[in-house]
Amino acid sequence: MKNRKSGDAGMKYDPAQVRIHEVYTVAIRDLGVHGEGIGSVDGFTVFVLGALPGETVTAEIILLKKSYALGKLLSIEQESPFRVVPECPVYENCGGCQLSHLTYEGQLDMKYRRVKDVIERIAGESGKLVRPVLPAVHPFAYRNKMAVPAGLVKGEAALGCYRQGSHDIIPVSSCAIQKEENNRLLQFARRFIEKYGISVYDEKTRKGSLRHVMGRVGDDGKVMVVLVTASETLPEEKRWIEGIQKELPEVISLWHNIQPKPGNTILGAKIRHLWGRETLTASLCGLQFEVSPYSFFQVHKEQAEILYEKALEYADLKGGETVIDAYCGTGTISLCLAKKAKRVIGIEIVKPAIEDAKKNAKKNHMENTEFYAADAGKLMPQLYRQGLVPDVIVMDPVRAGCSEEVLKAAAGMNPKRIVYVSCNPATFARDAKILKSEGYEIKEVQPVDMFPQTMHVETVVLMSRVEK
Repeated sequence: MKNRKSGDAGMKYDPAQVRIHEVYTVAIRDLGVHGEGIGSVDGFTVFVLGALPGETVTAEIILLKKSYALGKLLSIEQESPFRVVPECPVYENCGGCQLSHLTYEGQLDMKYRRVKDVIERIAGESGKLVRPVLPAVHPFAYRNKMAVPAGLVKGEAALGCYRQGSHDIIPVSSCAIQKEENNRLLQFARRFIEKYGISVYDEKTRKGSLRHVMGRVGDDGKVMVVLVTASETLPEEKRWIEGIQKELPEVISLWHNIQPKPGNTILGAKIRHLWGRETLTASLCGLQFEVSPYSFFQVHKEQAEILYEKALEYADLKGGETVIDAYCGTGTISLCLAKKAKRVIGIEIVKPAIEDAKKNAKKNHMENTEFYAADAGKLMPQLYRQGLVPDVIVMDPVRAGCSEEVLKAAAGMNPKRIVYVSCNPATFARDAKILKSEGYEIKEVQPVDMFPQTMHVETVVLMSRVEK
């Protein structure tokens, strides 16, 4: 095998000369969307998983495409001062986290640069609009929801995490970013499966029963457990109930969900309540929510509250405003807005989410809210024709961003401010260009670190109508 340095003076190579299974020295300049180091060999892009910006590494080419190669990290010749030893023993194999080998300071800097880059490159705006990332007080043990897959490892039943880029299970006994209550549930379930020889699901043969163990932790440390099976029955159902009651006193709600369909959707349509309460109580920004197995609820409460507080700051409500929450989900942002607005209208295309939103509004005595199960792009123009003129529109879409129809409908209602909450900076930057063409400009971009140890970064953006 040859060892060729990247960027040797006076040496230029055709990309075809980067060979599979050859070893190269690569200078890493950036991180990709999956946390992989980005470098090049004589101008040809090479991704190296586990490498950090500023490092010089030795890597073996294990995948070669026309425009890029994937390298396996063999050694680090020049190490980044921000490199740390991950706390998680299965970090290198697990696909859940991508940045635990980077100091938290380094993670925040990387996320800031990522947001700044897309604002400049895609939105065509100044990077000076981007504020420093708001950090998490607890960068570990923050997730209040866990869904651990079950499966076979070398013919034996196991619970764990998926290997990066696959559905191969890596057995684990705890997760560094999960709350301790969920880790205790995971450890109990592992012992239970082994003790009673519980049948687990095999994705290849589609045989076996247990598919996932799901845990949700409420404010008071109380836990809801959902056991997901491919079978109509739960093996050793009585023993599950007795064992959980005996060993996990924090569990107050137990469900059995049936998911016979292949694929990545964890919960199926059929569900049975086995024991305890039917819902879990959680709070956010002083509001109370009843969380069911199907409910969406923020998995990092502390950072969600920081995110919502920033959204409220940008909305700048004085008490007399009408606000539209265009992707309201179960109504969490809507209810936060309702505390300071005259009227809030939540729109969400998912009907069960709207039912939850109505329940949450009733629980919190928010009588100035209305919720509609509809396509925001179609309903907003109708409301406008009926005489509704919102002062502020809030949008919190999924990773794919907003449809052009929704963006133009929002701008067409001529609100003073648009507050855009995004979990994908690139799709926001794309949407910002459309909103700019419709008469709105970015005033400030605030990244929030909702998911430490991962590549994900949330942003809250204030856009204002350009006065002519």
